[in-house]
Amino acid sequence: MVKFSKELEAQLIPEWKEAFVNYCLLKKQIKKIKISRKPKPASLYPIAHHPYCGLSLFQPVRNLARTFSDKLFSSSETPEILEVRRRKSSENGDDVEEIYQTELVQLFSEEDEVKVFFARLDEELNKVNQFHKSKETEFVGRGENLKKQLDILAELKQILSDRKKRNLSGSNSHRSFNSSARNSDFSAGSPGELSETQSETSRTDEIIEALERNGVNFINSATRTKTKGGKPKMSLRVDIPDAVAGADGGGARSIATATSVLWEELVNNPRSGGGDFITRKKIQCAEKMIRKAFVELYRGLGLLKTYSSLNMIAFTKILKKFDKVSGQQASSSYLKVVKRSQFTSSDKVVRLMDEVESIFTKHFANSDRKKAMKFLRPHQQKDSHMVTFFVGLFTGCFVSLFSIYIILAHLSGIFTSGAQVSYMETVYPVFSVFALLSLHMFMYGCNLFMWKSTRINYTFIFEFSPTTALRYRDAFLMGTTFMTAVVGAMVIHLILRAAGFSANQVDTIPGVLLLIFICVLICPFDAFYRPTRFCFIRILRNIVCSPFYKVLMVDFFMADQLTSQIPLLRHLESTACYFMAQSFRTHEYNTCKNGRIYRELAYLISFSPYFWRAMQCIRRWWDESNTDHLVNMGKYVSAMVAAGVRITYARESTNLWLTAVLVSSVVATLYQLYWDFVKDWGLLNPKSKNPWLRDDLVLKNKNFYYFSIAVNLVLRVAWIETIVRFRVNHVQSHLLDFLLASLEVIRRGHWNFYRVENEHLNNVGHFRAVKAVPLPFRDMDSDD
Repeated sequence: MVKFSKELEAQLIPEWKEAFVNYCLLKKQIKKIKISRKPKPASLYPIAHHPYCGLSLFQPVRNLARTFSDKLFSSSETPEILEVRRRKSSENGDDVEEIYQTELVQLFSEEDEVKVFFARLDEELNKVNQFHKSKETEFVGRGENLKKQLDILAELKQILSDRKKRNLSGSNSHRSFNSSARNSDFSAGSPGELSETQSETSRTDEIIEALERNGVNFINSATRTKTKGGKPKMSLRVDIPDAVAGADGGGARSIATATSVLWEELVNNPRSGGGDFITRKKIQCAEKMIRKAFVELYRGLGLLKTYSSLNMIAFTKILKKFDKVSGQQASSSYLKVVKRSQFTSSDKVVRLMDEVESIFTKHFANSDRKKAMKFLRPHQQKDSHMVTFFVGLFTGCFVSLFSIYIILAHLSGIFTSGAQVSYMETVYPVFSVFALLSLHMFMYGCNLFMWKSTRINYTFIFEFSPTTALRYRDAFLMGTTFMTAVVGAMVIHLILRAAGFSANQVDTIPGVLLLIFICVLICPFDAFYRPTRFCFIRILRNIVCSPFYKVLMVDFFMADQLTSQIPLLRHLESTACYFMAQSFRTHEYNTCKNGRIYRELAYLISFSPYFWRAMQCIRRWWDESNTDHLVNMGKYVSAMVAAGVRITYARESTNLWLTAVLVSSVVATLYQLYWDFVKDWGLLNPKSKNPWLRDDLVLKNKNFYYFSIAVNLVLRVAWIETIVRFRVNHVQSHLLDFLLASLEVIRRGHWNFYRVENEHLNNVGHFRAVKAVPLPFRDMDSDD
């Protein structure tokens, strides 16, 4: 049977862990009570050995009288052993909080330990109540804000519907009016047209008045102008009152004042000429944002409901343990107080969940409750044994094919001086791309496994959908599939070369493999992890266009991965030039390398990942006004300079460029190491209770962190090889480059775990377990 402490650890919300009842601490206190109840050892010099020695002669009579009185005056009710008093505290202004404090009515033999236990139990109960009340207030405020947003959306839909009807009726009346005008040579405005304009203005005014009655204020509503056609020009802006926007004490207000300009696009920026500026597409965009906010609100309410139930079970378990140890029935008295406390007695969460279900079903699911529940309660993916089977199958195939490849390569002598140039220039660039990609997928699978094992909520951090998020088995399956396909293609390549096939035909195999991979990546069918593939493409688009897109965690995390895959990008350049120049037919491999454009593109490709990452830092600084992002941008600029200097030194090996390589690389490396350890990992804190680490650690063994610091330091200085140059021939040069590229991928995978761990601990420190979704209609105070 699993202990409840382990069960609680597995089920609690990781971001709210500190707000849960400290079950282990209370268990330790009960253990102290149990130890204090053990009989003390007998004295070495007993005063008397007789059991009645030292007792009064009237002691039996007293015992008999006490027993008789207990039976005579005893009642059916169990006497109260303790009394839990509730007092109200208003330390935070008008916010009144209930504080519970226990007093012992009956004396215990181990009274001091019992007092400490109940004092700590009161602290835990007060902590749980206060946290539950704060989150309940926050979610209730969000709910009120969302209902306000939904009312505005409904009125906008009504405006769009009325306008569509008027346009249809207006076009019909316009045709009849033109025919009558031609017959009567009448050119002035008709009374019908004037009445239509007046009715439209009246209808718009009615809608504005209805919105204002609901608490929404329009700025400049009284000074609306008209277009040339006489129709009202709605250059209006909405102002959500502070009472609504800030009903949650700041949480909902921060969401309502998010950086969204949809309202200005909907109402405040009409097209020239007074066209139809409230479009169905914009309404759908606003509706999608509100729907997503409702889903997050429902998820938060579900987490709070789980929080209440788990804490209730924890209090029940710990009180039963106390009764068992103390031999008293104290749990009944205290459990009555727990059941009457705020986190169990309040029904606001349940009622709001029912209300959200009803609203979502009506407005976003066409009154189909089953469809609504698919959005509100998405089912988690179940682990498939077939995935595990195929991972093992492809791993075995990869090992077998790689062994066959080594034997065939040795027998065919492809690494001899005569054949090495042809083979390495043909096979190495393409196959190394897949090898590095597969290694990165394997490292990502290891990251997913470790994040899951340590209960790091990576799906929330990256904002992945729980129904389509990639699991570690899936990542391993993708990595082993890639490597099996690559090594299989390499074996086929060697077999066909040995069979005497034309080199022009055989050397097209790497290109065919690359083409198949691209086709699978952009395949529109729901196969081969389509949500993951499309998410990857979308993230790449955001990275390339980073200044024009709001930067999310997953965007700059992926951009950091690209900075470690510059060799892969360089190999893609070689492969593209190889096939575009048709070198696989002519086998003139220096056609690309001697070209000026090809050599200049090497700088561009080496700079691009750092440039994209620097642009992301600028965008984040623009959005968040945090100067740390500008300092972070300097790190990528220094890395960009160091990469360019190393490329130049590889072509011009002079002492001047050697000095430039040393200076730029040392500066960039020190910059990167500082940011890795201090900013990205949150380590090297001299005041931490864990020497030179941080106060909160996910891994229990601190030696892992010290070892990781050393590994990251060693792999960061791998650029020293560009100066020492342990190279003998052409084959060894390529293999050494591949080894260094692989070490950088391994370093990045190792870095990923601690980066996400630090982000998770930041969320835990601020109790962030639900995403803050920006809403379309905002408080106009945010414009100031």
